[in-house]
Amino acid sequence: MAEFFVYILASRYRGTMYVGVTNDLSRRVGEHKSGAVPGFTKRYKINQLVYCEPYTSILEARARERVLKRWRRDWKFELIEAQNPNWRDLTPQIIQIPS
Repeated sequence: MAEFFVYILASRYRGTMYVGVTNDLSRRVGEHKSGAVPGFTKRYKINQLVYCEPYTSILEARARERVLKRWRRDWKFELIEAQNPNWRDLTPQIIQIPS
């Protein structure tokens, strides 16, 4: 089972994007949504999970993160829209948020 995730957050449809890597997608997305992560994502309200890829190796996940961070915006749009054409926030489908 996957232990690491490369994910893309967006502020809105085709808005500002952030690429990250984590070993706990639930916790990390929760931190972004609550504003607990200072910096870029908090400043630009980037908190919608629009894409993620699972990995079994942190080395593979970090390598993929580096590749995606260098991609052009258009390429990221195509990647996201192949899996999530409406840019829905995938948080409810992918992670468990404690109620």
